[in-house]
Amino acid sequence: MGLQIDVVVSHPTNDEMERVLGLAEAVGEPVTVTFLWEGRDEAERAVLVPAATLALWEHWAPAACPTSDAGEEDRAVAEEPELAHPAEFGPFTLFRRRAGRRTAVARKGVVVAELLDPDEAHWLREKARSVRQGFMDPKQKAAFEEFLARQASLDDQCRAG
Repeated sequence: MGLQIDVVVSHPTNDEMERVLGLAEAVGEPVTVTFLWEGRDEAERAVLVPAATLALWEHWAPAACPTSDAGEEDRAVAEEPELAHPAEFGPFTLFRRRAGRRTAVARKGVVVAELLDPDEAHWLREKARSVRQGFMDPKQKAAFEEFLARQASLDDQCRAG
């Protein structure tokens, strides 16, 4: 999906978040990021989605992303939820939500993007695309119905041909 970049996050003065967000904002597309957090053995993959793009997806997507399989739910119940203390990285503050796997990215007090689980980002993008493609505003729908009404029926077309 979109661009893919590996980012090493090592300490709050690291400016990688600025570069990645700047890229996402410039192209207006989500950026897949791999975070290698200091002190953790396991890398964390996420999709950085600019706030305007996410708002558009959530407008068109008909419902929230379905939960994953039972194994994931059992694991989530067994683990204690991570504290949602904000983490500052240069001009950005990351707000990890206790519920779900999203992290809001704020700059100067304004949410400018969100980090989403790659599966949720893919689901939202696809749902939004399919719903939006099937939608016509009232004027467009009326014009299309008028166009169809002017067309000859299939029987008339077959006889004429």
